Amino acid sequence: MKKYPRVVIVGAGFGGLQAAQSLANTPVEVILIDRNNYHTFIPLLYQVATAQLSPEQVAVPIRNFFRGCSNVSFVQAEVKQIDFVAKVIEAQEQTFTYDYLVLATGSRSQFFGIPLAKNTVFPLKKLSHAINLRNHLLNCFEQGERESDYEKRKQLLTIAIVGGGATGVELAGALVELVTNTLQKDYPRLKPQDVTLILLQSGDRLFTEFPKSLGDYTAKKLRRLGVKVMLQSKVCRVSSDGLELDNGTYFPAATVIWAVGVKGAIPKSFPYPQTEKQGKISVLPTLQVIDYPEVFAIGDLAGVKTLSGVAPEALQQGVYVASAIKRQLQRKPLKPFKYFNKGRLAIIGCYSGVGKIGKLKLTGFLPWLFWLAVHVVYFPDWHNRLIILLTWLHNYIFRDRAMRLILSLPKPTTVPKTIPLNIKSV
Repeated sequence: MKKYPRVVIVGAGFGGLQAAQSLANTPVEVILIDRNNYHTFIPLLYQVATAQLSPEQVAVPIRNFFRGCSNVSFVQAEVKQIDFVAKVIEAQEQTFTYDYLVLATGSRSQFFGIPLAKNTVFPLKKLSHAINLRNHLLNCFEQGERESDYEKRKQLLTIAIVGGGATGVELAGALVELVTNTLQKDYPRLKPQDVTLILLQSGDRLFTEFPKSLGDYTAKKLRRLGVKVMLQSKVCRVSSDGLELDNGTYFPAATVIWAVGVKGAIPKSFPYPQTEKQGKISVLPTLQVIDYPEVFAIGDLAGVKTLSGVAPEALQQGVYVASAIKRQLQRKPLKPFKYFNKGRLAIIGCYSGVGKIGKLKLTGFLPWLFWLAVHVVYFPDWHNRLIILLTWLHNYIFRDRAMRLILSLPKPTTVPKTIPLNIKSV
């Protein structure tokens, strides 16, 4: 039996999954490793967190993608260590050797050394984060309705979002929809104005990846929707009671959502690869890891300065790496990776969005509609795609969120007995 070269792919996100699919039914042995047995459609996590979609709707079993692909096998395991010299990967109770390695382990939240941030804020990088945040938000509403003390209720119903990029803005808009369309129906003792939504951005505008005019439009739109948008506001301390800015302003808040700062999720390695800013792996223009031409890094893990870490980049890198491995097997030289930018879209909420396609700038309903269409098309499973489309249609017609389930019983949200008096409170 002929032994084919072995390609091991670590991580089944957008880039890793696309690389495996591009190598399917080719003369190589592909082993795809991930700690979960499902692929998560990360751009829709915020809709799980805000009760618009169910967790099952944004996740697809990985094995679904490779039915009938005899050369691709999936292993659910967590990688413990990679030896680049010996070309060996140690996972749970298993060891794998490789001829080629694709690292696609993505990124994790970065907390910039802020005390207690890691243990008190709500990140949104994986499916469990979205479920946890939804449980917490709904639990705060439940407690808020029966809380008679004004200060405690205000703290329970204050939601602070740190980060004015796509995740932060999308969350803010989705929370406005949840509060205005659903809250009063479910909690008659609460009014939408009882909920305080705060969006904090350390820079001077939102959406830095877009032209300034689109960032300004986004800030104005969110403010009209009732979101307190605060620019040039840097968080220096967080706790379960709230957060403090570097100017001394304090916000008592039961919910602090962390939508800023990522760093590469590099597996434990020997020797440790060279890294760039944000803990990303230094790569050549061909996405090869420096000193290891048989190893590629893609997606949020790759230190490519011209890229911003969105899903289309990872998808194109997955296709490129599969092609590069085929070229290496044929002893052909590799061409540098070039990203084809088809444009950027972002959703604000309440049927509004922004976009830039070429030189064309879009605002309002049209980019919102384009955003929905693009994400339906990009979703990798037709069954989930149909369910998501029907759910969005239901939400649009009835102005309601159907996924308002507290799937676990979170610990009671703590509220301060008194608001600290030594710092300015807002």
